[in-house]
Amino acid sequence: MRDFENRGGTMYIGGASAVDIANEFGTPVYVIDEARVRENYRNVYNAFSRFMDTRIHYACKANTNLALLRILEQEGSGIDAVSIGEVRTCLRAGFTPDRIMYTGVNVSDRELREVAELGVMINLDSGSEMERLARIAPGHPVSFRITPGVGSGHSDKVITGSKGSKFGIPLDRVVETYARARDLGFDIRGIHAHIGSGGQTVEPFMDMMEVLIDLVNRIRDIGIELEFIDMGGGIGVPYRPQEQEMEVEELAMNLTDMIMEETDIRTIVLEPGRYIVCDAVVLLTGVNDVKDAGTKRYVGCDAGFNTLIRPAMYDSYHHVALANKFGKACTAKYDVVGPICESGDYLAHDRVLPDPEEGDIVAVYNAGAYGFSMSSNYNSRPLCREVLVNEGKAELVREAEEIEELWRHQIIPERLA
Repeated sequence: MRDFENRGGTMYIGGASAVDIANEFGTPVYVIDEARVRENYRNVYNAFSRFMDTRIHYACKANTNLALLRILEQEGSGIDAVSIGEVRTCLRAGFTPDRIMYTGVNVSDRELREVAELGVMINLDSGSEMERLARIAPGHPVSFRITPGVGSGHSDKVITGSKGSKFGIPLDRVVETYARARDLGFDIRGIHAHIGSGGQTVEPFMDMMEVLIDLVNRIRDIGIELEFIDMGGGIGVPYRPQEQEMEVEELAMNLTDMIMEETDIRTIVLEPGRYIVCDAVVLLTGVNDVKDAGTKRYVGCDAGFNTLIRPAMYDSYHHVALANKFGKACTAKYDVVGPICESGDYLAHDRVLPDPEEGDIVAVYNAGAYGFSMSSNYNSRPLCREVLVNEGKAELVREAEEIEELWRHQIIPERLA
């Protein structure tokens, strides 16, 4: 888990005081550390590019803030997009269509047509999608997502590669699907698999790669030469103190060795999302209430599962600290909870904290991946601000919603007026 600078009992993020950020911009607020985003991107790119040609396609579903996307565009990243909204957002951020790969699931004809018209390569998920795209955009550049029968992830809800998954072409139909794609006249580029999100060990990725390599060679035997293997994303990060980081160098060396020795393919594609942005973002939330309920003590904050749903949805662990009492001795255990009218609205259970008081600032670590991107307006609460910090300077990169914006698409029929 990432360490943050402590200056006299105050937490600093990217050289900026967390307390000053909270005071200037209000809470709750997501704080993005630009330098950390760039560092994480370079770490994973350099690990793989040492061994073979590497393309990073950032899995933008993790976080689609435009300023963050601009940073990654500058770094040379490509994009893994899963919706037309993500495609258009990344185009808005400056990515060209050739740097975007679209991997949808259960895609409508309308969305297929729009993606194809934008000139974005499509990673096909099913035989039905392939047949429909052949009618919509003959000859379009494609790859295929396959179901490798290997799953990995921090929760059953994010494991995507297991047999019977809703994602991808089943193994026993892969070769015939590529043959059909050739007969339909597609520009076939590669093969893709994604086993899940938040994997912390190398072995499942190697098991997946064995499956992909076997398929690549069987596809070659029917006369189709592929340009790349796309191993998807899912590289995990440590959320807990003392939890070990993923051995990315070991992962890179093992996977590239397998590809180079057993296939003619010389380009690997990765789709990291969490790895790049997770620990680059902190959620700051203000303490509104401290309550002793007899059997439990609560720290009540202005951020709940409307702001960060991962703990409630996945039982995910996020480390928490008091940014204005950073490093001070902890005295008792508390549940950190939000303002949502649900018993399941919590950010952290049973955490030792240093005498929390109203007005304190709670820092929630590892909030960059699936934090803001999964936030909602539940209980009619507006979405919060986002701030970018770099070399000690904080800049607003997303304004908070106003309550009036919650109604902007609603219509009261004339007869009810």
